[in-house]
Amino acid sequence: MTSHDRTRDDTLPRRGLVKEVTSLANPVIKDIKALSQKKNREASGHFMAEGLKLVIDALDTGWHIDTLIYAISAKGKPLVDKVAARVVAGGGLVLEVTEKVLSSITHRDNPQSVVGIFRSRWTPLAEVKPNAGETWVALDRVRDPGNLGTIIRTADAAGASGVILIGETTDPFALETVRATMGSVFALPLVRTAAADFLKWQRHAGASVIATHLKGAIDYRKPDYAAKPVVVLMGNEQAGLPDDLAEAADVRVRIPQQGRADSLNLAVATGVMLFEARRHLLTLDDR
Repeated sequence: MTSHDRTRDDTLPRRGLVKEVTSLANPVIKDIKALSQKKNREASGHFMAEGLKLVIDALDTGWHIDTLIYAISAKGKPLVDKVAARVVAGGGLVLEVTEKVLSSITHRDNPQSVVGIFRSRWTPLAEVKPNAGETWVALDRVRDPGNLGTIIRTADAAGASGVILIGETTDPFALETVRATMGSVFALPLVRTAAADFLKWQRHAGASVIATHLKGAIDYRKPDYAAKPVVVLMGNEQAGLPDDLAEAADVRVRIPQQGRADSLNLAVATGVMLFEARRHLLTLDDR
């Protein structure tokens, strides 16, 4: 261990470890930087989330932080110190790093001062058993990280129960996607499955699968969203839903449009569908 990568005698409670790191060649930093690639996230089962709020949201929803990284300049800030204490108390590693190291980790010139490393969580499709009043979102081959992150955030805001990813989709644990969720990635179950397995599951799920589609579709405001649990099924940004998924849906709907635009952004369309599907369940908080 070099003088730059020394373990310090810190006052943080109980077990855990705090290290100060200034070298980009540090092996732990190299492993963390590798998480920017999907293959490395999948191999290690870990991902990173940038920002103090996201890290606090994760802790408050019961997630365990394996490694907390923060800029040396952030040391002494009450919230940062409190989070570092929680991580050390839970047996995690805390790294105090330079701005240069933090920028190399996040691939941003002006990164936020705190990054957390977490273990990815996937819910098996077989464990998803929709109950009355529940709404799930199913996305077929969504490609854009910003779209996926926004959909996860919107699903959380609407009170949906989880997000099902069908086929080859963008990674919900990519740093860009996690940023776009604004912390909601820690609040909702995420499922990944093949189209064939989704079709088998939906036959016995007891839910109404309502798909957006151009052919044979009715106005999206007409279905009875209260009769059964609902799965809102949305297609790929460019191609929409393939025929096998569309034809297997219980209802196919379309969002009416005016103006010159020929389509809605996927995240916007999903938001419209979600809030309509849950309109009978949503009330204003008068606090």
